[in-house]
Amino acid sequence: MSEEYNNAERVALYQQNRDIALRNEIVLNNMGLVRAVALSMRNMYIKYGDVDDVVNEGVIALMDAIEGYSPDRGAKFETYASLKIRGAIIDFLRSQDWVPRNIRKFAKALDKANSLLYNLNGRPPTNSELAEQLGMDEEKMLKMMSECSCTLTLSFEELLYEDNIDEPSVKDSSLDKDLLHEEMKKVVAEAVNELADRERQVITLYYYKNMKYSDIAKALGVSEGRICQIHSKAALTLKAKLSSYINGN
Repeated sequence: MSEEYNNAERVALYQQNRDIALRNEIVLNNMGLVRAVALSMRNMYIKYGDVDDVVNEGVIALMDAIEGYSPDRGAKFETYASLKIRGAIIDFLRSQDWVPRNIRKFAKALDKANSLLYNLNGRPPTNSELAEQLGMDEEKMLKMMSECSCTLTLSFEELLYEDNIDEPSVKDSSLDKDLLHEEMKKVVAEAVNELADRERQVITLYYYKNMKYSDIAKALGVSEGRICQIHSKAALTLKAKLSSYINGN
């Protein structure tokens, strides 16, 4: 019997008998999933937060997933749980406010400038255009972009995961939501494919291969700071594209 099937059956059994020992067993059997999600997001908090705190938030989300999972949605328990865990970690990271105020302020201004220029020109702005819009030297802007990568990544992922898990209380509305999720995945894939080559490489290695910035830097033969800059620019572009899609523009 597969692990996925065991999980689904155990969750169903727990929901029937509310056996705390069984729930704890399910949690222990899925700690690898919690750690995998937490580690895949480590670039967003490694400079400021503690991985154990993030894992603890993931465990709480896992327990919520055990309570809310329904096989009628057509998704594996692991898929449902991983999205719940990722969303909970994003909420936790945002609430901690670890990032220095000047970095947060710059990231907000950069995001605003990027969105303005993207909507104005119908394309991602160049670094020089961004620097001019911000009224600062391009070299200084690039340096700060590398420092605010975690903030921009968090902002982008909030857009992806905000309200992305609804409780399966009404089957029809859940089905509609699932269809929207599938459409969003296609839109994201198309947006990634339209990125510049190096940006697409970094995003692919970060999100699909779950590589750390340092490992991506080694693979591409550039500095880790440069990878942070590239990732920041790519996240800005993807967020602008997806915001346009979500707002119906």
